[in-house]
Amino acid sequence: MSTEDRTYHTLLARHEAMRLRQQLLSPGGDPRTGRGGRTGRSSAEEAHDAAADRRIIMRDLDLVAPLDELITDLYRALFTRHPSLRSLFPASMAFQQEHLARAFWYLIEHLDRPEEITETFTRLGRDHRKLGVRPAQYAAFKDALREALRLRAGEHWSPELERAWTRMLRLGVTAMVRGAESALHEPPCWQATVTGHRLYGPDLAVLRLLPHETFRYRAGQHTALESARLPHTWRPYYLADGPGPGGEVEVHVRCTGPGGVSETLVRRTAPGDEVRLGPPKGDLTLGTEPLDTVRLVAWDTGWAAMKALLQELDGHVRRSPAHRVRRVRLFLGADSLSDLHDTEYLTGLEQRHSWLTVVPTAGRAPGEGMYDRLVLAVARSTPLAEGRTLVAGPPDMVRTVAAGLVHAGHPAARIVHDTLPPGPPVLPRFTEGHGTTGDFMPPGQQVPA
Repeated sequence: MSTEDRTYHTLLARHEAMRLRQQLLSPGGDPRTGRGGRTGRSSAEEAHDAAADRRIIMRDLDLVAPLDELITDLYRALFTRHPSLRSLFPASMAFQQEHLARAFWYLIEHLDRPEEITETFTRLGRDHRKLGVRPAQYAAFKDALREALRLRAGEHWSPELERAWTRMLRLGVTAMVRGAESALHEPPCWQATVTGHRLYGPDLAVLRLLPHETFRYRAGQHTALESARLPHTWRPYYLADGPGPGGEVEVHVRCTGPGGVSETLVRRTAPGDEVRLGPPKGDLTLGTEPLDTVRLVAWDTGWAAMKALLQELDGHVRRSPAHRVRRVRLFLGADSLSDLHDTEYLTGLEQRHSWLTVVPTAGRAPGEGMYDRLVLAVARSTPLAEGRTLVAGPPDMVRTVAAGLVHAGHPAARIVHDTLPPGPPVLPRFTEGHGTTGDFMPPGQQVPA
């Protein structure tokens, strides 16, 4: 066992001992259930308080807006009070601040639905363990938020406003701490060695990674990657297949700009380099219900998730003759045909299985939206009332495809994709003026770009 592993397991044992002691000393505590003797307020009261807090926050939002400046003041206060915490964050704070802004907006928009916040932030807390965040550091964050609120609101600051914001933050933080504690049986992250690095043009690479410990995930999920060259900077990528020989995993990375994780992985990474993997996440899975018609829709590196799902389907069919899948259509979109990659695998799979049809779409005519041809190809394929459609790609692509298909008659409940950051659904241009998307908003967590 490595020094890092021994340290992790020592901390795990210490944490469990402290938690057991707290439960035993708490009146009415039960170590078998992990519940202390103190009881909280009823869910109805929590929901009522949360709804009232949301009204206060929305009423006075302009006093602390814009939100990005509030967050800048928050981090300034945090690092001034606790300089050691700066080492937990990347050198550039732009992405981190954008991420926090999305989290604040999510809290505000869902504050009258605390059960949804609890579910989302429990998952977030499990994932944040890889950053080295501890419960005591959340308290420092709360104090920094108070200071930032007072600074932004100035003479209009009120205890009522501050209490509403801090109660909202406490709701999210409590769920995050619970999420972190519930995942103590697994490492916060996995060290991995790059075993393969294949370029498909100057801006795209397929990497093979060998985790040092068992890394379990489901087809269609994604993980966050950190390069040793960019500490504390994580970006999400789909896992392209099930674990290969010896536990290897595959990710597809498109370079999206200079100086970031994607450029480091594409242009400055080679076999033998070290990376870290965060906990696997995502809901883009086939599910357990019988399969008949399945549409898989991907843009660019979203193909990685579909590759994993096709391998799972292939395995089901080979292992069980009774397992039937009548029709699978894979729609692959890209800016140009040259951007379609890993096509030799696709060609072989399509030749082996009569149930699979691959439909590539690339390019666009003047006046067309980037994803219009992809949406049109899917909408014209099979009766949209049949089967399910799974979508993977950048958030704007997922929104456009989902909104376009619902507009064309596809039941929204049968469109599957990962949770999206906040943003409105966007209709493809060829549907404009021919109806609306109704109440549809794509469900659900940040999609890897």
